[in-house]
Amino acid sequence: MSQVLEGKVAAITGAASGIGLECAKTLLGQGVKVVLVDRLKERVYDICADLGPDAIPVVTDLVDSHSVERMLPQIVEKVGRLDIFHANAGSYIGGDVVDGDPDEWDRMLNLNINSVFRSVHAVLPHMVAQGAGDIIVTSSVAGITPVRWEPIYTASKHAVQAFVHTVRQQVAQHGVRVGAVQPGPVFTSLLADWPEEKLAEARRNNSIMDPVEVAECVLFMLTRSPGVTIRDIVVLPNGIEI
Repeated sequence: MSQVLEGKVAAITGAASGIGLECAKTLLGQGVKVVLVDRLKERVYDICADLGPDAIPVVTDLVDSHSVERMLPQIVEKVGRLDIFHANAGSYIGGDVVDGDPDEWDRMLNLNINSVFRSVHAVLPHMVAQGAGDIIVTSSVAGITPVRWEPIYTASKHAVQAFVHTVRQQVAQHGVRVGAVQPGPVFTSLLADWPEEKLAEARRNNSIMDPVEVAECVLFMLTRSPGVTIRDIVVLPNGIEI
């Protein structure tokens, strides 16, 4: 039995592009008020203007602890409450460790791990107090299957998976559900540096997905009966061998 989302309030980080934006559009289509959280002020305001009055911008720099602390108060001030929080923002670095730049790793790890922990921590007391809520984290299939060409990214998503599973166990008693969506390769701005021929080949081989495929999985997770948690959902293009 599914639950209706109409009238609920959601917030999505990294919502100005890619998976976050597609999830925002999908939830808006279900009658949800959606707070689009992003650090790109002009872009997120323009997007919300295009999406309509139920799309609300909140500018937050997720790697700035003070900015994260101000996120929930801004959400509550603008829309009154928060029912769904989607920690979606992240970045990607692949390649051999021997050729890697540890400073670049640090920046990615801070966004992929610490900002997820901090932002979830920021909204949890609100959800626990109201006795209900959903937290979705955009993880990756790399969080459960080590991917040899992206060891640092894989490590970051393994950390996210450990966090999701342990926090879920802690807050289930308060009516708060926590789950992770774990996509394979998705065509987003994170892959902007792919050569055109590589992208074209991925399309031909069906080894890359569009963000809407992930958004539909998130919608499935959120519409399950309140007594059921989709702990993990993996979505892969048919042409990928993982």
